[in-house]
Amino acid sequence: MRDLPQHKPVLAGTAYKSTSEAGVQLEASPEGHLLHVLGAIEPSALAAELVKAGFAKSSIRKAGFRQWFVAGDEPLMPASLDALAAALAGKAFVMDQSHGRVRIGVSGRCSRALLSRGTAVDLDPSVFPEGHSAMTMVGHLSVQIVRTGDDSFELTVLRSFAESLWDDLAHMAASAEKDGV
Repeated sequence: MRDLPQHKPVLAGTAYKSTSEAGVQLEASPEGHLLHVLGAIEPSALAAELVKAGFAKSSIRKAGFRQWFVAGDEPLMPASLDALAAALAGKAFVMDQSHGRVRIGVSGRCSRALLSRGTAVDLDPSVFPEGHSAMTMVGHLSVQIVRTGDDSFELTVLRSFAESLWDDLAHMAASAEKDGV
């Protein structure tokens, strides 16, 4: 008998690919790790501590005043989390959110137009460049949007809403294709 519940990816193997030249793709990101960091620490100092604790491939996303999400595709190792918590002691707190949130990639030439159907955030690259993030709503769901490239974004949503967000995004993509966006 196991002490801990088994991890089951909620959107594993799910993908949506546009059939038109609009070229919108939806992809469930690997459920690696997602850490919530809260405290008075600068992102550059946090990045340095992440490298020391074994999270060199992770990205830092602003999630509010003195709050960041640290996301990565690699599974979370308890020893790395312990090392990061020890390194941040007195400066920030870190909480594992890997089990509670899911990341969805949205990419393609019309990805910005697709997302603009669901959010009020101005996603123009001059206002929302690569690396920027915003906590917002897409439809009726609270998400974090991160620009990961010229035509690519990543949405982070609570696990219990992941399938609903996926369905909404797929519907918006199909609607955008129909409208010729």
